[in-house]
Amino acid sequence: MTQTIKTYRTLRFGAWILGLLCAATLGFFAWQSFYPVRATDGWSYAVIHRDVAKAASLMPLDDGSLLVTQELKDGLGSIVRIHGNGKREVVVGNLSKPDGMVATRGGWVFSQESDNAPVSFLKDGVVTELFRGENVQGLWVEGDDLYAIEDRKPTGRLMRYRWSDQSLSVLRDQVQEGESIVRCTDGRMLYTEKKKGVVRELTDDGQDPVVLAGLNKPTFLMCDERGLWINEDSTHRARLLLVDPQGKQQTILSFLKAPQSIVPTGRGTYLLAEGGRNRVLELAPEAHTVAP
Repeated sequence: MTQTIKTYRTLRFGAWILGLLCAATLGFFAWQSFYPVRATDGWSYAVIHRDVAKAASLMPLDDGSLLVTQELKDGLGSIVRIHGNGKREVVVGNLSKPDGMVATRGGWVFSQESDNAPVSFLKDGVVTELFRGENVQGLWVEGDDLYAIEDRKPTGRLMRYRWSDQSLSVLRDQVQEGESIVRCTDGRMLYTEKKKGVVRELTDDGQDPVVLAGLNKPTFLMCDERGLWINEDSTHRARLLLVDPQGKQQTILSFLKAPQSIVPTGRGTYLLAEGGRNRVLELAPEAHTVAP
């Protein structure tokens, strides 16, 4: 009888400890999910659009509206236009993880991060397939050249499409989860390898030196006069980083959840897609005020 009581007490204590651990784990993940985003000194932010499912790429338009890719899979993804009055309309539907988006030739090129999905050109309501890839994410356009990078492991490709003759060239074929490619104001072309946590420079000799390392799943890149902006595609405690022209790295936003693209608005502020919380943020330096 005594042994039975001891066994019961041991089991009850074990169950209590297990329950405590489960509660602590759930509490930790809840804290990670709901802990508010923090801006560093000199910056502020506000949520300007909510309920934007898996917000990924952003494209501010001249009329004040905003194009957003909603990165849902299995044909549930779309490109949505959010008007200045808040009204929304689906521009292109039935997509599978629409991701990258760049403006060119009077329209927009967009990618789909799915197997054998097309990179397409949208103009005047007409969608034209340009070429196909495997999990294409980041896009960049320069004159006759359209660059695309695949978010694959271990054999992702960095490709160049030529508008003039519709040719497609593979520039690199061993990229580890490439997510973004961009030309910076200093002339360098940079791309990310998320799995390795690095940013590389695309060079003519094929060496592609590491520019930055030790990052937490770097995804979208953007360059302007302030330097190189980097978002970390992590679902917990992700950061928006800024590396200034002198190489100094600063955390501008922290406690983000799967942030994606960042783009300038043209009025001194920036828009950031926080896909993990289905929303769009506006980020402003202290010279500007963003009303919550």
